[in-house]
Amino acid sequence: MLKKEKLVLQKLDLTLIERACDGDADSFTELCRRYYPAMVAIAHSIIGDRHLAEDAAQQAFAKAVRKLPQLKNKSKFAAWLAAICRNAARDMARSTETLHTADDLSMTAAKSHENDITDAVKEAINKLSATAREVIFLRYYDGMTYEQISIVLGISEQAINGRLRRAKKKMANHLRCNGFDKVQ
Repeated sequence: MLKKEKLVLQKLDLTLIERACDGDADSFTELCRRYYPAMVAIAHSIIGDRHLAEDAAQQAFAKAVRKLPQLKNKSKFAAWLAAICRNAARDMARSTETLHTADDLSMTAAKSHENDITDAVKEAINKLSATAREVIFLRYYDGMTYEQISIVLGISEQAINGRLRRAKKKMANHLRCNGFDKVQ
């Protein structure tokens, strides 16, 4: 994404946020449409269940619409929304006791070689820090660009690159230690 296109998108977001603060429901609906996939990915990285992640994202938007007038820096909307979503996902995980663990992710009915690899990758992801899991989910599960992740998380593209590099290295080490020498 070119810097010019990024600026246009940020200005459009600011316009939508301003209108939503003024009570325009259509503007907030458009913000929901734009950020819903990212919020689901963030919640999924915490909860480990796609359906519960969708519920957490919806809860985050419901809270955000009520709290929107309190947002001081409107240019930080995406990062603010991501924080609300993380909290909603954590609350949901605590209340339903579904915060994923390596044991939860590794249970499968049939164990073919493909399932073993899938389970090992899930376990490797589970071993990552919450911030590393978050960028993995946004980048590889949701297919977001570095620029998009930067806007959503409120961090630089260089920080995202570093987190992804470190996460992939930790995952590769974990997989090698568990007998998956050829996985890169």
